[in-house]
Amino acid sequence: MQRVDIKVGFQCNNRCRFCVQGNKREEYPDKTTKEIKRILREARKKHEALVFTGGEPTIRKDLPDLVKYAKELDFKVIQIQTNGRMFAYKKFCENLIKKGANEFALALHGHNAKLHDSLTTVPGSFKQSTTGIKNLKSLGQRILMNTVITKPNYRYLPQIAKLLVSLGVDQFQFAFIHINHILLENKKLIDEIVPRKSKIMSYVRKGLQIGIDAGVRVMTEAIPYCFMKGYEDYIAEKGIPNGSVYDAEWSIEDYGEYRRREGKLKGPNCSKCKYFKICEGPWKEYPQIFGWEEFKPVETKNTKI
Repeated sequence: MQRVDIKVGFQCNNRCRFCVQGNKREEYPDKTTKEIKRILREARKKHEALVFTGGEPTIRKDLPDLVKYAKELDFKVIQIQTNGRMFAYKKFCENLIKKGANEFALALHGHNAKLHDSLTTVPGSFKQSTTGIKNLKSLGQRILMNTVITKPNYRYLPQIAKLLVSLGVDQFQFAFIHINHILLENKKLIDEIVPRKSKIMSYVRKGLQIGIDAGVRVMTEAIPYCFMKGYEDYIAEKGIPNGSVYDAEWSIEDYGEYRRREGKLKGPNCSKCKYFKICEGPWKEYPQIFGWEEFKPVETKNTKI
């Protein structure tokens, strides 16, 4: 099913220390209701699945109207990608579901308030987001979770996994931080926020296994095959749906191709790896900072892809 992501604006009620959008909230105004409805009509010609994203779409007062309009256009999937805080209000949940939202992608970056709130920089955000998960779950909704892997939280990925399983989510993903230009230009922030991939993997595997054992769909994002021995089936890039993205003042027709061509990078030894043709490599900013030493080609002997 072809999917379209519409970034409705970049304002947000969190200010996450790792946010890939950087300072877009200061650079670009939010799209107007009229503009988004025009994009919805245009997008529906080729797409059946829709993601409202940003920024934080739930802080827009017109979101229920936009969801209703998308439903009238007969989008089959209407996903809200969100930090989940507004879903702490059950009536808000009920209204969006009534209007037509039928899938919810939330984010949680810690197993407790101290860790999560320190990364979002908003006291109380953990309580609101977990309450939001519980509210949506009580209303029978499909819940997909994302945790961005950072230096402060990677050791707690198993605890985060246990929490998500206990909350009854349908899917969770561990996504390695995508370094924005603000981080790229600040060594102190890099040291505080970005872990080495080789350091995180034992915790990633433990977290994934907790979900697997519980029957929850799990995956990683932006972690190449050479780090994922034994867990190759859980690499998200294998199954990310084709689709388009309407970003700030531009659109991308084929985001998968754009991500592989412009966003990711392969190193000097990657061509020796048996996964070379299907692996996308890391986000390009990571080897720009840390180099390629950690990336070890997987031998092809007696193996099949």
